[in-house]
Amino acid sequence: MKVIRPIEASDLDSLVGFAQNSGVGVTTLPDNPELLEQRIYSSVRSFRSSQPKERGNYVFALEDTELGKIVGVSAIEACIGLETVWYNYRISKVVHASKEIGVHTTNEMLSLTNDLTGVSELCTLFLDEPHRTGNNGRMLSKCRMLFLAQNQALFGPKVIAEMRGYSDENGVSPFWESLGRKFFQMDFSHADYQIGLGNKSLVAELMPKYPIYLFFLSPEARAAIGKTHDNTRPALEMLKKEGFHFNGYVDIFDGGPVIESFVEDVRGVRESRLVSAKKSGAVTMTDDERSNLIISNLSLEHFRAIQISPKQVSQQEQSVSLSSEQLDALRVAEGDQLRLIPMRYQ
Repeated sequence: MKVIRPIEASDLDSLVGFAQNSGVGVTTLPDNPELLEQRIYSSVRSFRSSQPKERGNYVFALEDTELGKIVGVSAIEACIGLETVWYNYRISKVVHASKEIGVHTTNEMLSLTNDLTGVSELCTLFLDEPHRTGNNGRMLSKCRMLFLAQNQALFGPKVIAEMRGYSDENGVSPFWESLGRKFFQMDFSHADYQIGLGNKSLVAELMPKYPIYLFFLSPEARAAIGKTHDNTRPALEMLKKEGFHFNGYVDIFDGGPVIESFVEDVRGVRESRLVSAKKSGAVTMTDDERSNLIISNLSLEHFRAIQISPKQVSQQEQSVSLSSEQLDALRVAEGDQLRLIPMRYQ
């Protein structure tokens, strides 16, 4: 069985392995065991409500109970940019016009901003390659919608996702090569590692503060602005179906798009519903059943989520029939309330 749960200290070795395999551009998974251990510690404290809610850092682990290990992670940051400065480029237009000489030109430019400070962020979605099958990736993404729906008071009114920007098969970012490298004599992979170590604000402070006209960049760099990495496209499409949209901001290093939504407008939050648990006999279902649902308990510290089949849900009784194994996985008893959303929208 696949179960979503809060990450634990014992998951550190697996998390380090994910970081080593995540490739360039996933800055929230730095290949640094000490920083990853700190992130786990912060997540544990967040789920226990033992640190201020604005410092909330909720990391979810997808555990394969048969293997006895986690195979993927995802996360929500409650409030970005409070401990370290959060930078993005905003794409804007500037018009130069002179009626006297018959000139009217419109050009796009990038302006360095801190506009997204204080919003919540969906981040750190990573699934180990051997397990990128069935609904595993959707499960990792969707569990965050259930958590947001149940715990809206812990987050800001708006939530963003900073998508991994385009880089080629060698990890080369054309956006970085045309802009960032002009100010830092280092490869994108090294800059990416520094960002993962928490040095994003330090690096950003060395970037130019004045607006940058896009026509100064190479054609390849301009084409990469707002473009996602090939491995990130499925995650982007999932979030678009949740109601997220491009907001005109991009990452300052790889030009990846930032997408956003008000929490209350996220489809998984808006359409989630409460059902009560009923005990039943054994339930058979296949991992590749396309109409699967994802269901969670209502606990903060002991959050759990699993996949179930639509045939387990009674629309009339507003209840869901669960086997003993599923009840145990969710850490609930008959009669407890659960929260439910579909894996895919019609």
